This record gives sequence, structure tokens and C-alpha cells, in this order.
Amino acid sequence: MNAAGGKEQKGKKSKGIQVDSDRYEIRLSGSGGQGLILAGVILAEGLGIGDGKNVVQTQSYGPEARGGASRADVVVSEREIHYPKTMKLDMLLAMTQEACDKYYPDMKESGVLIIDSTLVTQVPTKRYYGLPFTRLAREEIGIVMVANVIALGAIAELTGIVSREAIRDAVLARAPRGTEEKNKQALELGFSEAKKLKRT
Repeated sequence: MNAAGGKEQKGKKSKGIQVDSDRYEIRLSGSGGQGLILAGVILAEGLGIGDGKNVVQTQSYGPEARGGASRADVVVSEREIHYPKTMKLDMLLAMTQEACDKYYPDMKESGVLIIDSTLVTQVPTKRYYGLPFTRLAREEIGIVMVANVIALGAIAELTGIVSREAIRDAVLARAPRGTEEKNKQALELGFSEAKKLKRT
């Protein structure tokens, strides 16, 4: 299934997502201003504090804080993590076309690709999950900045790498005062939209 021509697509379900308890490597990627660094921190806290797993989180900014490339990497394991950086990604979230093009080659052959179909229209594989995170944030929640939280909900639902309870607690712990309800709505939207994808 291709997302060529800018059409919104629901990516095909990856058959049998296998989570390796020894080491699972995640990259959240996009552009500065999309909140991917914060999303990486939240995911790491959900995995480590909430679910009690060993986790390492690293991040990389582009030349500009806003608009430049940004990525957050998370390595999680049931065991001690001897090497903190990613080698071959088990899961990639691409929130921009540039991020998808740049980081897709870093994935394992069996890796899970999740894209923002609002902004990624040329997908290099037929095996991916596509959800319009940016459009959903703008139209359903009313705040485009929570697209990253919707994506976290989708990641939790699609991969099972982090429990719903743990990611919910981590999101609410990091939400600015007064935005807790909007962030909670965004996370629940991510859960529900991803669940629909799994049924297709």
C-alpha cells in the first residue's frame, strides 16, 4: 500500500509484532517543534518508572531548534543495557517526510514503521502503519502540539512495548499545568485510532 500522491492511507498491519525482551530499539523522528524529544523522554519514563524496565534515552537536534531535524532514541531491555545507542531500529516513528527518508534505512527488516500520514506521503515500504497525527491533533483536540502524545498512544497500542497505564502516568506527569485533560484526550485518541488500524 503506497501513500503516493498525498492520499491518506491506513498502513497495512505488520504481522505479529515481536518485542525482543533482550533489546528493543525505538526512534521518534521529525522536525524541531513537534515535541519528539519530549515524547522520547515521556516514553523512556513510562518504560523505566512505570513498567520497571531498563531504558536509555538519547536525543539529537538539527541546526535549528524549530524546523530543523530532531530525533529521540530509546533503547529498552529486561536486562542490563551495555551499549546505549541504537544500532538497528525495531520501531521508527516518522513525523515528517525528511525523517522517513533519512531513518528508514536504519530499521531492521522486521521493524515497525509508523508514520504521520498528514506529512509523510511517500512511504518506502508497503509494511507500515499510517495515522494522521497532526490532523487529528488539530481537528479533534484543537491543539496541534499534542500530535506527539497521540503518536505515543498509537505506539503503545500497536507495539505493546509500554503499558497504557505507564504511558498515561508519564504523559500526565510531564503535561504543563492546565493541559492535563487535553493531553489525556490526545493519548486516548492515539489508543483508539491505533486499535482501528489493527482491525484492518
